[in-house]
Amino acid sequence: MKSFSKKQAYWFTGIIAILLMLAFTIIYASDTSESFTVSGYYGYDKAIPLKDSITVLKDTTDFTLYHVTYSSVHDKKVTGLLSIPKNSTKPFPLIILMHGLGDNKNVDYVAYGNDLFLKNGYAVLRLDFSQHGERKNDVYDFNLTGTYKHWTRDIISQTVFDLRRAVDFIETREELDAQRIGYYGISLGGITGTIFCGVEERIKVPVVALAGGQMNLLYKENALSKEAKDFVSIVEPLNYVKEIAPRPFLMLNAKNDEIVPPLMSKLLYNGAKEPKEIIWYDAKHRDAPLDIIFGDGLNWFKKYL
Repeated sequence: MKSFSKKQAYWFTGIIAILLMLAFTIIYASDTSESFTVSGYYGYDKAIPLKDSITVLKDTTDFTLYHVTYSSVHDKKVTGLLSIPKNSTKPFPLIILMHGLGDNKNVDYVAYGNDLFLKNGYAVLRLDFSQHGERKNDVYDFNLTGTYKHWTRDIISQTVFDLRRAVDFIETREELDAQRIGYYGISLGGITGTIFCGVEERIKVPVVALAGGQMNLLYKENALSKEAKDFVSIVEPLNYVKEIAPRPFLMLNAKNDEIVPPLMSKLLYNGAKEPKEIIWYDAKHRDAPLDIIFGDGLNWFKKYL
């Protein structure tokens, strides 16, 4: 048998070392270390009064629109809009519909989804994210790696608490079916919604659009550091997505997404358990076709909710 030359041996050893490093990097990068405890972070006291209020904004032959407020964890006041149809039988199944970064409950694409779901017999609850819409009182750069990274992380985590309290509010309304609650979140609403649906079993059917996981990748050259992974752990969708099963989980993503890279969407999908499905659109983040992306979500709700 012909033996390796010294040069060949060095070359072979180098290739093996590169392959081992690559394998280690892939495994380590996808590890969402829970050394910073995340499993019980979103627990809260349901006994705290909601102090909710509901006011009619519009009453038509087809629906009634209400302005809603209630108290959340950390004594935060949440603002929202509740649309209730009149063309179906009470109690109505309900969809919680959440906007993306920098927008609010009234933004055009959320209004589009609200109207579509409403016409199909679903009540819809749209909320403002923490520090968005009516709740906006600070203007800083939203960036998990920047100067205001703790403020940024708090926006996501606070909204998870706000969403859990939204379910408490829904349970107080006789006209709403608290056993049939769906979730539809877009972009940041999808990322946050994955966490929310992972910790909140009362959500029966989760749909997330233009969302992804592995938040520590935002740290680029420091992505593999323990500090980066620990910091994002409580807002890392991969730490929660597996808890959604056995509920049916739908992801809607753009092939050319320049905001949430497709790799992050694939990692989130791979981290979820069955039953699950992912649909890809030939689009960028901001030009995904509304009729199709909401229509696919509607079909998922019709099938499972």
